[in-house]
Amino acid sequence: MNLNNLHPAEGSIKTRKRVGRGAGSGLGGTSTRGHKGAKSRSGYSKKIGFEGGQMPLQRRVPKYGFKNINRVEYKAINLSTLQALAEEKQLTKVTIKDFIEAGFVSSKHLVKILGNGSLTTKLEVEANAFSKSAVAAIEAVGGNAVKL
Repeated sequence: MNLNNLHPAEGSIKTRKRVGRGAGSGLGGTSTRGHKGAKSRSGYSKKIGFEGGQMPLQRRVPKYGFKNINRVEYKAINLSTLQALAEEKQLTKVTIKDFIEAGFVSSKHLVKILGNGSLTTKLEVEANAFSKSAVAAIEAVGGNAVKL
C-alpha cells in the first residue's frame, strides 16, 4: 500500500447531483421541481399553517375558553403522603421546607394539603392551603393545621 494507490471504499463516494445544467445532464428543464406552482419558483417559503389555499385549521376552528389570569396553582399533597413523611423522618411539625427537602415540591410552588388517605400521627402542619376534609382529619388526631 502506497500513497499513490489509496482510494475510498467501493460505493462510499457519490457524485453531487448538478441540477439545472442543461437538457444533456438529464436534470435540466424543471430541475427536479415538477411543473409550475409556488414550489417550483425561486424564493418560495411556506407560511406556518399554510394548507395550499384551503382554509387553515387555526381559522376553521373557533376560539374556545379562556385563561384566568388570577388563578392560583397549588401542588397537592395528600394526608397519606404526609403520614409517610412524618413516619420516615419522625416529625411532629411538618413545614413546606420539609416537602421541599423530600422532593415533593420546589421552593416556588404553593402547597395545598388534601384529605385523601388517613392520618394517625398528631402533627402540626404548615401549608399555603388546606381542604376542609384535611383540616378535619388533622384536628381529629389532635393535630393543628396552620395556614401560611
